[in-house]
Amino acid sequence: MYNKKNPKRGGSPKALAVSIDKITKPIFGRRGFADGAIVKDWKVIVGAHLSDHSAPERITYPLNETTAGTLHLRIENGGLGLELQHLQPQLIERINGYFGFHAVAHIKITQGPLPKRPASSPKPPPPLSIDDQATVADSLNGVQDADLNQALQALGQAVVGLRKSEKA
Repeated sequence: MYNKKNPKRGGSPKALAVSIDKITKPIFGRRGFADGAIVKDWKVIVGAHLSDHSAPERITYPLNETTAGTLHLRIENGGLGLELQHLQPQLIERINGYFGFHAVAHIKITQGPLPKRPASSPKPPPPLSIDDQATVADSLNGVQDADLNQALQALGQAVVGLRKSEKA
């Protein structure tokens, strides 16, 4: 029961991402990652090949500075280390471009085992029957914009496919 003297604790429901950010921010902060974006988005920043064989460990900054840091990068084989030495200017440019400021000035490469990653990606939903495809298409008859219609149709087919796979 709600009481003005003793209001309900916690307030309204919040997205899980908000709670996780509160938990992970201090952990990432100790390792030089402001919000962990470089870890979460490493594949987007450097591409699939490099992200499969490397992992950012931490960023260290000069005393009383928050720019021009050193990214400590772990790689799994020495051959990649030589390649990264040659690609270092481009890699630094991509990282700084991603963050929008001069976050990294140097990269320190360490060879060693990478953290374990999930073994497989989620299975794609099964293909829809012709009836299900027609149902999704019929529900979008009122959408005039062709690009929006196509995007909504893909989304609708994915949702219907996922629901069918959950029931199976």
